[in-house]
Amino acid sequence: MRSSPLTRRGLLAAGCGLAATTLPALSGCSALAAAEDDPDTLVVHSQLGTTAPGSATYLRALDRFREENPGLKVKNLVNGDDLAQVYETARLARKEPDVVMVNLYDKTLAWTDVGATVDVKDYLDDWGLRERVMPQALAAWTDGKGRLRAFPYFATNWPVAYNRALLDRAGVAEIPTTGDELIRAARKLRAKGTAPVTVGGNDWTGQKLLAQIIQTFLTEDEARHAYATGDFGARGARQGIDYFVELRDSGVFTDKPQGLTSDSMMTQFNTQSAAIESAMSSALAEVPERVARHTDVGGWPLADGAVHDKPTILRSYTLIGFWISPNGTKKIDAVEKFLRFMYRADTVSAFITESGRDMAVRSDALSTDFPLVAAAQRLGSDVGQVLLPDVYVPPTANQPLITATSTSFTRGVSAARVRAALEAAYR
Repeated sequence: MRSSPLTRRGLLAAGCGLAATTLPALSGCSALAAAEDDPDTLVVHSQLGTTAPGSATYLRALDRFREENPGLKVKNLVNGDDLAQVYETARLARKEPDVVMVNLYDKTLAWTDVGATVDVKDYLDDWGLRERVMPQALAAWTDGKGRLRAFPYFATNWPVAYNRALLDRAGVAEIPTTGDELIRAARKLRAKGTAPVTVGGNDWTGQKLLAQIIQTFLTEDEARHAYATGDFGARGARQGIDYFVELRDSGVFTDKPQGLTSDSMMTQFNTQSAAIESAMSSALAEVPERVARHTDVGGWPLADGAVHDKPTILRSYTLIGFWISPNGTKKIDAVEKFLRFMYRADTVSAFITESGRDMAVRSDALSTDFPLVAAAQRLGSDVGQVLLPDVYVPPTANQPLITATSTSFTRGVSAARVRAALEAAYR
């Protein structure tokens, strides 16, 4: 998705241009006509409803909500990666849906600031839902002016999955916990014809893994500064880039990762063509049972001198939230009914037990039918945690960072060129 600066003027300019040129071609642009003025119709815009993890559970929840609220109709609009652009276009026409279910990333970072969505803090408190939300999630969804951008809902753990059977076959007795051990394991795996670490070096999965490895030598504050400003010149950042280049040029990653995507990564791991992947919980839920039963989850191996004590994972509480639009405030009673229902213990537990989703909402339910998701939930203090940079990267830098990631995963590109590519993404 191409990004543009989301000032109020930038939003208007981008949306007007899109409406004038490509609007008829957008499959989701029925959103423009779908935000009905009928006070008895709640319009919800979501990425759930097709093949996205949790879609079946969500659609069943909508059916139950309709049954419990027979006088209230719910219209469900579905988009994929273009949801943010479609919503912005609808907002320009004042035809936006009432509730939007999307993550905090890229374009959406500026929505509350430019009035595309509203601060929901008072609603959260008035409806008595604050105690249902994990404190970390509330902190992540709150902007620098104290506004709560959306009601937190989906979260994710992002550990590293290790296929023990492939490691055993290659003579790797223990899960690697250091860079040297990972390099030795990669050589043994390659000798057996198995790719070591698979990664989508040409999309967001590679971007996240690169960020994770760079943070080997960065504190959280230092990482926040680097990804907010594009300044990768600090000693720790340079050490992290050096560590990444060492791993890459030692053959740790699958062949030509710079051309692979998240789908390629999942296919390689799930078909046992590769032994290791860094995977968020929704991807772990998709690992076939025959592979999952001999897979362990852990952290990314550390280098000497790392600022962390244990191999690291990523965690995020900003995967999906419920945003309220200006139109939604006109139907706030209907919105309240919907959000109270979605926050209900039985609704939340269904996403955990049926879909293997991690939640930013408190629940005693466990993902028992998704063993790798459940194992990731139990990691706790066995691993360290690094910063997921999504909420700090300026929207204009997101797509260029993907390009810089592909450059970085290209074997032979020097550490200096990797740093230059990362910093250029911010310009």
